[in-house]
Amino acid sequence: MTRHDDSSDDAEYGSDRRPRTDGGNRVAPDLLSGAEGRPLSDVTVLELGHIIAGPFCSMLLADLGAEVIKVEHPKGGDAVRDSSEVGNSSFNYVNRNKLGITLDLKSDEGNAVFEDLVEEADVLIENFAAGTADRLGVGYDDLKPVNEELVYCSIKGFNEGPYEDYPALDPVAEALSGVMSVTGHPGQPPVRCGTSLADMAASLYGAISVLGGVRQRDASGEGQHVTVPLYESTVSLMGYWLAYSQTAGEAAEPIGAGHPNWAPYNAYQSADGEWVFVGPSSQAQWEALCEALEADLHEDERFATLDDRREHREALDEGVGAACEQFEAEELIARLRDAGVPVAPVNDTQDVVDDPHLRQTDALGTIRATEGDGGDIDVPRYPARSTGFERVENTDPPELGEDTDAVLEALGYDAEERKRLREANAV
Repeated sequence: MTRHDDSSDDAEYGSDRRPRTDGGNRVAPDLLSGAEGRPLSDVTVLELGHIIAGPFCSMLLADLGAEVIKVEHPKGGDAVRDSSEVGNSSFNYVNRNKLGITLDLKSDEGNAVFEDLVEEADVLIENFAAGTADRLGVGYDDLKPVNEELVYCSIKGFNEGPYEDYPALDPVAEALSGVMSVTGHPGQPPVRCGTSLADMAASLYGAISVLGGVRQRDASGEGQHVTVPLYESTVSLMGYWLAYSQTAGEAAEPIGAGHPNWAPYNAYQSADGEWVFVGPSSQAQWEALCEALEADLHEDERFATLDDRREHREALDEGVGAACEQFEAEELIARLRDAGVPVAPVNDTQDVVDDPHLRQTDALGTIRATEGDGGDIDVPRYPARSTGFERVENTDPPELGEDTDAVLEALGYDAEERKRLREANAV
């Protein structure tokens, strides 16, 4: 779009952050200008996302400096706003570093505003159910004439094929992909991963694909439609298990915290009841483990070689478990670390929040929770570091429609036009 008024509002909206009235921090609305000095600081992303997959994908781009504008329906917004504690928590995390506006895409007025945004945008990310974007008039074919340079990313359940119209959620992709079949313990029911593996896998592939699309767009001047499926994305993470089943001639089975290639390789309980993962990955480390735990297991012919240990895995786990139970967790971990054996406490989520390493490396950033009971919470920052740019500071997720007026004003809508849109319930 050409702005309604070509006069620049950069002076008003030019800072990286602006204070919110309750003392938190929010990104400053400044269309076509994200976090200065970052790789994507000249990229504007529109997000028609909900729950995890779409919002996490756009969050990754925001972490690289893109300005992300989250578009929600005026009545209720994202499905996980004001839901359960887990839903609130996921919303607060995956929607940090974004602007938030409301538009009724079913109204002519709301759709017109959205097309104005599309003209200014570089990227659009949506994870509607199959066919929904087209029914709303915001599918790729609808928006390509509006902005031929738009990189449009659709995160769906499946690629085109027999399953393409089936409803899909993260557990559907985990079940179909075989992830559930290898998660958990032998003889027990299948288990879903403790985090949204399929959603986040598709989000990561989405972000990578968007970056590739933007690079091609910059070279050719032409946009493109990228489709990222939950199912196929999750299957890609199962590659070595699929290869195993074909070479071994049998399906892979769950093995708890273990690994088919290594033994011992498991979580064992300490004298004070804590769980500790222990995983020597060489003969030297196995012998070092035995010495560190003052155990003579390496002298047992059943455990002499890796092949022997794999063959007698159950007896081995009993022996290593008994050795670990002689020490409290802190001493057990210290002994094995000093011996060069891979070891770690099995942290719960509160342990992770309090982890001194994460604190020292500034891996967590504080935001003000806008959903749930509010208050400050610490959430992960972008984990990678670069000598070429600084990481974006975490900023608070938006209240529903919090930045609508500011974004409309930046687009050139005057006070009277904004009032008219509100009266029409378009925003």
